[in-house]
Amino acid sequence: MKLLLKFSLIFLLVFGLGLAVAGWICYSFLQQNARNQVLQQAKLMMAAAMSMRTYTTEQIRPIIDMRSRREAFLPQTVPAYAATESFNYMRATYADYTYREATLNPTNLRDRAVDWEVDVVNIFRNDPARSEFSGERDAANGRMLYLAKPMRAAKSCLECHSTPSAAPASMIRFYGKTNGFGWKQDEVIGAQIVSVPMSVPVKMADDAYRRLMLSLVGVAALTLLMLNIVLSWTVVRPVSRIAAAADAISKGNMEVPELEVKGKDEIATLAQAFNRMYRSLKEAIRMLGQ
Repeated sequence: MKLLLKFSLIFLLVFGLGLAVAGWICYSFLQQNARNQVLQQAKLMMAAAMSMRTYTTEQIRPIIDMRSRREAFLPQTVPAYAATESFNYMRATYADYTYREATLNPTNLRDRAVDWEVDVVNIFRNDPARSEFSGERDAANGRMLYLAKPMRAAKSCLECHSTPSAAPASMIRFYGKTNGFGWKQDEVIGAQIVSVPMSVPVKMADDAYRRLMLSLVGVAALTLLMLNIVLSWTVVRPVSRIAAAADAISKGNMEVPELEVKGKDEIATLAQAFNRMYRSLKEAIRMLGQ
């Protein structure tokens, strides 16, 4: 086996092991990075939903006279309704994301928290200092990643959710007086929850991993080619010349020119030693001939 081929096989083995280790480390990193990126997008969407709630509370509701609200209740003036409907429009672009304002005792029963959402809400109720919570859960369509933030009853919420008698009569006619009452100011009454399938960050990580590994393989191949060229000029060719001269001398050819010595590295030292040995051998043969 030729020297250059041996070097190439050694480099392939070393680069292969290096790529395997780098791939394993990078895949874990990319998975976590993709998960964080999805959660960051969820935070932005949740902030957009919260902005819509604030806009509805501070700008839409005040322009509707309280008297007309008592005569004709409009769900569009409810912050939770406005935020949920706005997010549904956003899903035309981000179809994988879903938004819920999971509430323990909602007026609109579509917002009632299911079992796992109740657990999330209770996390915030048991730890009032917690501002957000993320996790994973199993769903009918696979593993889901979710981000949750607590919802607290503001003073403006109590206009409709303190007691049935304080709520607009039109709202009672619309939703009834069974649900959505008894809220207390600053009490955690639910949670904003944005959910996305785990397949989304997994696909993001897989795509990034594929691009990264292709780039690393390309760089490794180019590096291997450059190493082979450098080794060929600096090691393999000088050693090949020494080997060819030694082979010719061993066959009785004593007219081989001395090797050219360049530099002060090990190859140059070997060439100098070969030349000294060659001159000594020629002198010994000359003396034996005499």
